[in-house]
Amino acid sequence: MVAPLSSSLHQFPIRFLTRNILRNMSAVQSPKHPKFISVEGADIYSRSKSDGIRFRFVSYNILAQVYVKSSFFPHSPSSCLKWKARSQAILAVLKNLEADFLCLQEVDEYDTFYKGNLERCGYSSLYIQRSGQKRDGCGIFFKHEKAELIIEDRIEYNDLVDSIQDDSGSCEDKSEDVVTSASNDVESNKGSSPKTTVAYRGDPNDPRVRLKRDCVGIMAAFKLEQPFHHVVIVANTHLYWDPEWADVKLAQAKYLLSRLARFKSLVAEKFECTPSILLAGDFNSTPGDKVYQYLVSGNSSSGFSPECLEELPLPLCSVYANILGSEPSFTNFTPGFTGTLDYIFFSPSDSIRPVSFLELPESDWPEIIGGLPNHSYPSDHLPIAADFEITME
Repeated sequence: MVAPLSSSLHQFPIRFLTRNILRNMSAVQSPKHPKFISVEGADIYSRSKSDGIRFRFVSYNILAQVYVKSSFFPHSPSSCLKWKARSQAILAVLKNLEADFLCLQEVDEYDTFYKGNLERCGYSSLYIQRSGQKRDGCGIFFKHEKAELIIEDRIEYNDLVDSIQDDSGSCEDKSEDVVTSASNDVESNKGSSPKTTVAYRGDPNDPRVRLKRDCVGIMAAFKLEQPFHHVVIVANTHLYWDPEWADVKLAQAKYLLSRLARFKSLVAEKFECTPSILLAGDFNSTPGDKVYQYLVSGNSSSGFSPECLEELPLPLCSVYANILGSEPSFTNFTPGFTGTLDYIFFSPSDSIRPVSFLELPESDWPEIIGGLPNHSYPSDHLPIAADFEITME
């Protein structure tokens, strides 16, 4: 027999009950189920069946656990920062997205958690850890039933150090030469809370020192076979974080696209194909800044024409800007910084097009008020995603 409500309540203070109810409610919150919006304006699942190849592509900075400390995220519930809770929440987000390709940044538990758990979900993977003593890196996870890996390559931006010549004749933007005190360079949460203190070895005004930031990228070519054969190149990267060191990020962006262009030529020649390109990552650059302008400068419709370029880079356009006319308001949301840092770029052509995109929250949505991460969103970044269709040329 259930005791009457009045007789059971009087045994416990109301304040105690209320506090525990609220705590339990927050603890059982689950990541928000993703909603994809059709480019055509109709529900994606109600469209007629396509004759082309369709696949879902996701980019997500999942926030490395090595950077997760209450002092860095004082606005976040402490319970959602613990690895046991965060790992399961991130895994739930990744499963719910139902992607064919996952490009993840800040992956620091690859061997111990992500590789095995995502293998059980049907994903094979490639991973590159950051240079030096950094514990996180970038990973490409792909559904092996959907895509066949045919070749891969890795990018270490520290290689830029070897390319420096004292008497360089290259065009440089002197306005980007920022004098930064070594003692003030603290790796941060995109402009908010510090993540890792960087110990410099040498003069930070020496380009060899400036360029040694231990950042990496990874790229691979995949064969899609149904209903016809097509090759796609997928690249994933994480550029340097510091907004005061824009020259370093721009150098990394240029190196990235030069390597990607060479890789495309190699794939085209080796496999006798015309591959599509998808480039994703945390570029630590906001829309309209020099890195962003450079990345889209090869696309004639972008409106950006950087000076001092001997040749334009690969033609790329941003998925969200292509669909919506502008980038999202933010992909990183904390009290210290709110803005867009994450992008998916693709090579525009008659054969590939985005057919839907992942809806992103607005700043007044209840589940993100106060900043990320929280129980609904386990990273300080949001996942971004799109469905693509490839048709025969």
